[in-house]
Amino acid sequence: KNGRSTKTFRTEGIWATMLDEMQEGDYVFIQFGHNDEVKEKIGSYTTPAEFTANLKQYIADTRIKKAIPVLLTPVSRRKFDANGNPVGTHEIYSALVREVAKAEKTILIDHDSLSMAAYERLGMETSKLLFLQLQPDEHPNYPAGKEDNTHFNELGARLMAQLVLQEIRVKIPELVL
Repeated sequence: KNGRSTKTFRTEGIWATMLDEMQEGDYVFIQFGHNDEVKEKIGSYTTPAEFTANLKQYIADTRIKKAIPVLLTPVSRRKFDANGNPVGTHEIYSALVREVAKAEKTILIDHDSLSMAAYERLGMETSKLLFLQLQPDEHPNYPAGKEDNTHFNELGARLMAQLVLQEIRVKIPELVL
């Protein structure tokens, strides 16, 4: 469910529902950080220590069910410096995911690094094609237009999914048919 943090995913009962449905041998892809790190989001903000503890709890809960946890760093927002180079947007929380994956010996997909590399390949202008970037009157839901560098359009979502799939092929080949 989108827009959730490691905190709200649990407090809203979503994790409990997943645990009830989880079965031995399932792969559980765990990707948080986007909403955990935003201090202005009072209900979902999670301190780095809480975030780390929550990830470890998700891993432990998954393993108790004899399922296989897979951690993903948050996908990068689109941001470039004055020289046209992509700039990290999740340094602290992505680093925490990497640290937890290493400490817990959990499969890691570094979606942050993968997405930033894609933005670098595409460049500052072409990478806009992946996001909700709309001119005024281009879409009835956004009559004033929209410049969103966080949320993907269909093309961007498909590219991000392909990046994850490429990593699954390497790191979890048993999932590839």
